[in-house]
Amino acid sequence: MTSKNDALLERLLAMFRVEADAHLQAMSSGLLALEEKPLDTRGADIIEAILRGAHSLKGAARAVNFTQIEAVCRSLENVFSALKDKSLAISSPLIDLLLQTIDALSGLVAGDGSMSGTQKSLLPKMMRQLDDILKRPLHELASHTEAPQAAPLLPLAASDESTESGSNMAAQRAASAASHASATIRVPIAKLEAILRQVEELLLPRLGVGQRAKELSEVSAALATWKKQRLQIQSAMRIVDRELTFSLKDNRTFRGKHELPKLLKYLDTEPLHMKALESQLARLQRAAEQDHRTLAGMTDYLLQDVKEMQLLPFSTFLDILPRFSRDLAREQGKSLELVIRGGEMEIDRHILEEMRDPLIHLVRNCIDHGIEQSAARLAKGKPSYGKITFSCSRSDSGTAEILVTDDGAGINVAMVKAAARKLGVVSPEEMEQLGEVELMALAFQSGVTTSPIVTDISGRGLGLAIVREKVEGLGGSIVVTSNADTGTVFRILLPLTLANTRGVLVHAGGQLFVIPSNSVERVLLIANSEIQTMENRETILVDEQPLSLVWLSDILELRPRVAEVDARTTPAVVLGSGLGRIVFLVEEILGEQEILIKGLVRPLTRVRNVTGVCVVGTGLLAPVLDVPDLLKSAVSPSAAVRVPTRRLSAEKHETSSEQSILVVEDSITARTLLKHILESAGYRVTTAVDGVDGYTALKTGAFDLVVSDVEMPRMDGFALTTKIRADKQLPGLPVVLVTALDSQNHRERGIEAGANAYIVKSNFDQSNLLEVIRRLISLGGISSSP
Repeated sequence: MTSKNDALLERLLAMFRVEADAHLQAMSSGLLALEEKPLDTRGADIIEAILRGAHSLKGAARAVNFTQIEAVCRSLENVFSALKDKSLAISSPLIDLLLQTIDALSGLVAGDGSMSGTQKSLLPKMMRQLDDILKRPLHELASHTEAPQAAPLLPLAASDESTESGSNMAAQRAASAASHASATIRVPIAKLEAILRQVEELLLPRLGVGQRAKELSEVSAALATWKKQRLQIQSAMRIVDRELTFSLKDNRTFRGKHELPKLLKYLDTEPLHMKALESQLARLQRAAEQDHRTLAGMTDYLLQDVKEMQLLPFSTFLDILPRFSRDLAREQGKSLELVIRGGEMEIDRHILEEMRDPLIHLVRNCIDHGIEQSAARLAKGKPSYGKITFSCSRSDSGTAEILVTDDGAGINVAMVKAAARKLGVVSPEEMEQLGEVELMALAFQSGVTTSPIVTDISGRGLGLAIVREKVEGLGGSIVVTSNADTGTVFRILLPLTLANTRGVLVHAGGQLFVIPSNSVERVLLIANSEIQTMENRETILVDEQPLSLVWLSDILELRPRVAEVDARTTPAVVLGSGLGRIVFLVEEILGEQEILIKGLVRPLTRVRNVTGVCVVGTGLLAPVLDVPDLLKSAVSPSAAVRVPTRRLSAEKHETSSEQSILVVEDSITARTLLKHILESAGYRVTTAVDGVDGYTALKTGAFDLVVSDVEMPRMDGFALTTKIRADKQLPGLPVVLVTALDSQNHRERGIEAGANAYIVKSNFDQSNLLEVIRRLISLGGISSSP
């Protein structure tokens, strides 16, 4: 009985937290609206809604026995009731206190409802101040309305936690709310009913597939009967053949005449059997194609509806921004109006969660760098308060377009150029050739900042770089335009959903790769005569603009095929992002198809230039390339010298291709990707699923090195290494252990077993692995140590 009660309480607490988060967020938004326009005709309605929220939260807290939350809500009810009957005046200090109280309640809701040591001293002070407010004369309270910058009623130095700035507290509150929001999602009944109907309709193709299976069984039975007849007729044919041979040889009478009717009958019926089977198979093929079309349509619709269940209004994850922007602006002594438009636009929940921090970065950037002080704005003929606008809409391309606009001072292009030049992002010559869009894109480079000092808010040049990285990681793009003293506009394009996407299949270095289609501007067939060399880089004109030209196999450090060097024309893809546009030459473009990208798992979570893997239509596993990573690799200084040395690279890989490596790994994903990395580097690779399988392979083949996991069934990596060292035929064979076990004790066990290198998966890097392997093979493993 106790366990049932505990389970019920857990469910009640989960529901309470969702309900409480909604009430607290609505109360916070209402207070901000009330502070902005306290005398607005909607003021009474807002106060009524906040009062109802406090009352509902009090009742819900009582249901789960959260007495502290109930007590605080009771004090809030008294204040809101006084505001409703106008015995209490609205003031900024009062709004500050109420918002701080709501923050404290959010902390209690996120926990188990009990108070920490800090809260035990903080909440009673808040409740006393709320109660004291009700005892003050109305004229005394009204005087506070003229002091919007007055100090808050509650001393913020009451605890270490309370010394944090309001904007930081707002950001933390967003993270807390996100943890609850990501665990649950509210789905309209209409959407659930639509999905239920589609699932029920799947019964029809299921029955159809069953009928196809029955018909295939009948075809198999007919083939079996035909096979039986053929076996029977074969004996008759042998008799006829023997008698005919003897009669011709000995000139005697043919005695197989009684078998001829059987042969003739079979020959007469065989076309009928074949025609019947052809008819059945053609009918089955048509039915199977129809079933495929039906199932494809149903699964597409079902998938779309399930995706729509994950859609949430754009405003859902922007509720924190009004409070955050208010607190940050007040900290800097600035006045600000925040406008949100298109909040009803629905976007995938995962995209909204990922974009929360980037949007906070943009707000911080607009307030700190863009919006001027009130005096400076008035001197420019602007309103005393700044304005930041968030708008979301569906673009013509079917993506979500988010515009973040401010009416501040704009971006100082000269300072951006100076910062980029100082960091060495571009050379002075290249800087002069950049257009307005390319110059603005420099602001997204890590380390580029126009702030003269570093503060806890900005000045490190990381904010916009993080924003761009996050946006591009979601398959989107971001550009910025700015005009001096007019303002800045950030334009973000994002997919509406994250799931299936399309990819372009290419061959590079003899390997199959997939490039996300949203990063491919176009595909080209380039003649060698069109290629020019500028500043030691090969270039080609695209839309009358010179673009850098690189081989994809060079960037991926793969061995090029000989045919690609001598080809008169070469296929290529033009890839672009915030880093610019670059043309990548490939060996072959196979086409485009829908793909489902799966993320990499440990130890391969940080493979350079690769973002994940997918299964293509042929059933093969193909790496999905990380386009921003590729562009960074292509513009690196080392990329410029790769092009002229293609034949040299090929010769180098020819040497390594003679070397053979055994990979022992029980995880099929890790095994496949390790095999791909090593084969891409030019090694011959054999795989084994555990230590026993690996040792058997060593006894039946010749290998130059072993790469082994440690934790495996039947025989682990330590035991395999020990067995190799004890084998007189394998005394100097290098062994590299790649494992998640990172304790000193496990490292010592690897050394004692005789491993030549011990690589921890959490610190795995493919270039490090390849370097270790090259070193060990060149040394023969004899003098190497972990």
